[in-house]
Amino acid sequence: MAQAKSPQAKTQFGYRRHPDQDRTGANLAEHPVVVVGAGPVGLSLAIDLAQRGQRVVLLDDADRIGEGSRAICFSKRSLEFWDRLGVGDRMVDKGVVWSVGRIFHGDQQLYQFNLLPEEGHKRPAFINLQQFYAEAYLVDRVERLPEIDLRWRNKVIAAESRNDSVALTIATPDGAYQVHASFVVACDGARSSLRQMVGADFAGQVFEDQFLIADVKMTAAFPTERWFWFDPPFHAGRSALLHRQPDDIWRIDLQLDPDADPSVEKQPENVRPRIERMLGHDKFEFEWISLYKFQCRRMAKFIHGRVIFAGDSAHQVSPFGARGANSGLEDAENLAWKLDRILRGLSPAGLLESYHVERSAAADENIRESTRSTDFMAPVTPQEARLRQAVLSLAKDTEFGKRMVNGGRLSVPSVYDTPLSTDDRDIWRGGPRPGASMLDAPVAERDGSSIYLTEAFIKQGARFTLLEFGNGAAADVPEGVGAIRIGGEDGLVDAQGLAGKRYDAEPGTAYLLRPDGYVAARFRKAQRPALDAALSRASGLN
Repeated sequence: MAQAKSPQAKTQFGYRRHPDQDRTGANLAEHPVVVVGAGPVGLSLAIDLAQRGQRVVLLDDADRIGEGSRAICFSKRSLEFWDRLGVGDRMVDKGVVWSVGRIFHGDQQLYQFNLLPEEGHKRPAFINLQQFYAEAYLVDRVERLPEIDLRWRNKVIAAESRNDSVALTIATPDGAYQVHASFVVACDGARSSLRQMVGADFAGQVFEDQFLIADVKMTAAFPTERWFWFDPPFHAGRSALLHRQPDDIWRIDLQLDPDADPSVEKQPENVRPRIERMLGHDKFEFEWISLYKFQCRRMAKFIHGRVIFAGDSAHQVSPFGARGANSGLEDAENLAWKLDRILRGLSPAGLLESYHVERSAAADENIRESTRSTDFMAPVTPQEARLRQAVLSLAKDTEFGKRMVNGGRLSVPSVYDTPLSTDDRDIWRGGPRPGASMLDAPVAERDGSSIYLTEAFIKQGARFTLLEFGNGAAADVPEGVGAIRIGGEDGLVDAQGLAGKRYDAEPGTAYLLRPDGYVAARFRKAQRPALDAALSRASGLN
């Protein structure tokens, strides 16, 4: 990576010796969960577990927030997860909100799209926010949670799996020490050392085309949208992408030749002429320059005994489509509630297998979409190139041609085909099906104050919750399950009718929501035996 002028604050954290380092032999420290890697995924996972009352040791081999913008596009689903962690407002307040994208061929616009065309959602389709800001806000939250022990400059150098724990050897400036953990979660990135320690590797494809990232600081009148070009006049024969970030920083991605020399291409004096041609002026400064190749790979198994993999340590996709960081955050929210239930003895250890089932299928979907985008943006064979040219020509005049253009399909929440879901037995005309994430909608308290369904869910403590549309008689809610009632004498008011519409609601309609906000089951009329059975299934008890 070439680093030019970089005024962003690099928060650096001091190493501190921990009492665990003085314990030896039979007196080694034992922890329920050790998370390795303090990036967005590891930090978010640790916060989620801590809010559920679990004590977490969080290790990172660095001592500061990462440099460079890196991931910048965070989805509505990620923001809703961060709302549950108490950091959503900070992310949105700092981030650049957007939902519109434009696709160009040459200097002509082919079409534009809106990722959130309807009103009535608390969070936008996407925000753009430099990863170092996201990490800083998450670290701030961690430091307010006594359940999390964040240790900087603590590098895991060995992991030995046992029947009931994992023995970790951790290197520090004061030498190595050991701890035992009931579970270890590897969030240590694409070059995961934990993955090597368990003898696992990635399977998939590495593409030869290279892309140049240039984050530049400038004042520009461009709208807050995602602009993508095929064969632009300023970068003939290749593709380009433009995104706005906070602080007047703009992310520019330029496709390069496969045989381009990275050490040459990333030098600021060589990047500057490319950016000047694109912008038509030289009034900008570099913030960050890097090169990358597309990689679409994943581990065969996300769980190796008591070592669990999440985020880039488990799977990688190309950055187009914002599927990397967002899918990692979905890993974290999927895993946290399951680990919590297992540690509390509320669910058997077999519930963890559903993490692999659900998130490996999501990784396959992301890899499939990412590979299709890559094949379209950087065709390898003459046949692929001709197909792309034909599609781009059709897109100028036809709707079906526009739908075939692939400039990086944007991240959407996964829909799980999972043994935790109860199949529909009633007739539904819409609404989120079992395995899909809950939908947001505006409602009101009885006093008239406004609230969103996602906020009502947070008030339930992110536990199993029954969302019920009242018909005068409340369902018999199982013990320990939260309840959100819409309608009736004491329920929330669906004044705009959007909640009922989005959930295809009739009097008595009920949705059983998992602790991560996904639908476990839905009923036209919720009867206690059916609720108990669905709850048992979603808890991994049968």
